[in-house]
Amino acid sequence: MKFFSLSGWASFLLVLGSLFAFPTWAQAEDHYTLRPADRLQVSVWREDALQREVRVLPDGSITVPLVGRLVVAGLGTEDVEKLIVERLKPYMPDPIATVTVVSADGNVVYVIGKVLKPGVVPLTTDSTTVLQALSQVGGLDRFADGNAVRVLRSQGGKSSILTVRYNDLVKGESLQTNVPLQAGDTVLVP
Repeated sequence: MKFFSLSGWASFLLVLGSLFAFPTWAQAEDHYTLRPADRLQVSVWREDALQREVRVLPDGSITVPLVGRLVVAGLGTEDVEKLIVERLKPYMPDPIATVTVVSADGNVVYVIGKVLKPGVVPLTTDSTTVLQALSQVGGLDRFADGNAVRVLRSQGGKSSILTVRYNDLVKGESLQTNVPLQAGDTVLVP
């Protein structure tokens, strides 16, 4: 029996190719959109007085010494770093700022009603669905009306209600009702 083996050059090219592919993957995973209630660590290289933890306020802003108020909700950390650097240039030559998400407290949904453990559910991905969130709270209790689950969403000052047919979903039906959740959504289980 003969096993497949790579020659030395083929192995080298495979490893080399994977090294070049890694930065693309890392960049794709790096984009997190900041939201109110997120906690950030802001630091400026060689400036201990400018290192601090800040929370994104409900209006989407943070305040940093020398920089002032910045609206950061909807931006990524790299965008915020660029804003800080631009605002610091009048005060110091070639500033280098780093912004790190300490806690994504603004990236949550709320699950209430007849579930085993109602409460706050962190969104771990941009495509977390209702079914995934309900599984994180232990599922529905035995008195819940599974096909009457609602997602309450507020976007741009407008409220909407999305219907979720939980009982059908667990049977593999009505898959279109397994909607992706957005930060701030409330899942109501009657």
